[in-house]
Amino acid sequence: MRRRRLLGPLLAVAAALGTAAAPPPAARAAAPTVPLDRVVPAPASVHEGGTPYTIGAGTRIRVPGGSGDVRRIAGYLAGLLRPSTGYALPVTTKDGDGIVLRLGGRGTAELGAEGYRLRADGHGVTIGARRPAGLFHGIQTLRQLLPPAAGEHREQAGPWRIAGGTVTDTPRYGYRGAMLDVSRHFFTVDQVKRYIDQLAMYKINKLHLHLSDDQGWRIAIRSWPRLATYGGSTQVGGGKGGYYSQDDYREIVRYAADRYLTVVPEIDMPGHTNAALASYADLNCNGVAPPLYTGTNVGFSSLCVPKKVTYDFVDDVVRELARLTPGPYLHIGGDEAHSTSHADYVTFMDKVQPVVAKYGKTVIGWHQLTGAHPAKGALAQYWGYDATGAAERQQVADAARNGTGLILSPADRAYLDMKYDKDTPLGLSWAGYVGVRRAYDWDPGSYLQGAPGEAIRGVEAPLWSETLSTSAHIEYMAFPRLPGIAELGWSPADTHDWASYRERLAAQGPRWDALGIHYYRSPEVPWPTA
Repeated sequence: MRRRRLLGPLLAVAAALGTAAAPPPAARAAAPTVPLDRVVPAPASVHEGGTPYTIGAGTRIRVPGGSGDVRRIAGYLAGLLRPSTGYALPVTTKDGDGIVLRLGGRGTAELGAEGYRLRADGHGVTIGARRPAGLFHGIQTLRQLLPPAAGEHREQAGPWRIAGGTVTDTPRYGYRGAMLDVSRHFFTVDQVKRYIDQLAMYKINKLHLHLSDDQGWRIAIRSWPRLATYGGSTQVGGGKGGYYSQDDYREIVRYAADRYLTVVPEIDMPGHTNAALASYADLNCNGVAPPLYTGTNVGFSSLCVPKKVTYDFVDDVVRELARLTPGPYLHIGGDEAHSTSHADYVTFMDKVQPVVAKYGKTVIGWHQLTGAHPAKGALAQYWGYDATGAAERQQVADAARNGTGLILSPADRAYLDMKYDKDTPLGLSWAGYVGVRRAYDWDPGSYLQGAPGEAIRGVEAPLWSETLSTSAHIEYMAFPRLPGIAELGWSPADTHDWASYRERLAAQGPRWDALGIHYYRSPEVPWPTA
């Protein structure tokens, strides 16, 4: 699926991960009001005009008749803006001017589950939505309409003006994902939360966690405890690894849900399973546990398909993980099973998919699942790239025509672990170099020839971690490419324009500086100089 092998040792990256110095408050205070159409992802509809609204000491965040969800979202907004503005921004249920968050009511039915309408004038800003997720996404737009200094964690000079006009916005696709590989290198709960906050800014609504692989098993399974305690004890390069207790995982799920991201857990099988095979000898056909693995080769491991214990193992793992995961999806991997015969692969998938359904979840698998018999309602995640053979592409397209939904993650466009260019100090390059324009300049609706447009459920940006071990590494590879994938998933196709996008993307740089995000200053993007 992703990486043939890690070529050479990692280079020193500290200098490359530095960000530009933030401009002084006085310089930022002079910036003009941000135009309503300078948002990433591009809104569906913008009508500019009217008096701007200025947030001041008397501003209230109002949730008239608001539910607990709306009050919580209002508290989230207040928590974002209080440090930089220095204002109290109390949350109240009373009507009046200020920032108003309104759920339901006239004109919101057309906004669907995630859309919003933002109106600003001299009296205030109103964000209306049919569902709480829409209000939350509207807040992310509001953040981008404020000066970049609004992201600072200390008081700034202001002023805090929002341009007058109306933004009406709904997503193109319902599935807008990002995957984080916590198996090759382990990332703590706090590191995952940091990434969740960054994903939420760009209206990503799925967090796919790659929880198991050859190098590490990262979720505690009570019926098979050695999976985590032994299988999770190392990582690429031989570090100490780690794993999430079930309470840790619940906290990640809760934190993501509060930001309207659904966690999609992945247990990769029947390949990519050395950590499990090393933990329990019975899972091996010969009954002998292999040693733990800390390299980066792929395709050498496989669960023993003929053994009954294999399916006891799968049932227990799926049952426990399904109980911990309120979202509808469970990802079963299925890629690079080179050590499993095709017949065994088909047998395995035919037995495992009903187990997922038994515990109330919808199957997602990497696109090799289409070489077996995808269950009704299953989703296939396509990670092929320009070098993928025509027969393999046709197999996926045929499955899509037969009802299998597709999530698009082409490796030479959406894989955030691919190097930007030959000088990138992190990442791999087996799918080629992926610059910012290449990551953005493609259309999910027409990308896979022969696949009907209605089969495309959305897009996902995977981030594999063979070479990544810190939050700074994650950010350097994700930014500035992640917002482009997010825009492909959210924005209408007719807004797609590289020349316009690169200008809007450039305006994100000062925001990332304010937030302390360690991004790559790609020469393809005209970053501000001051």
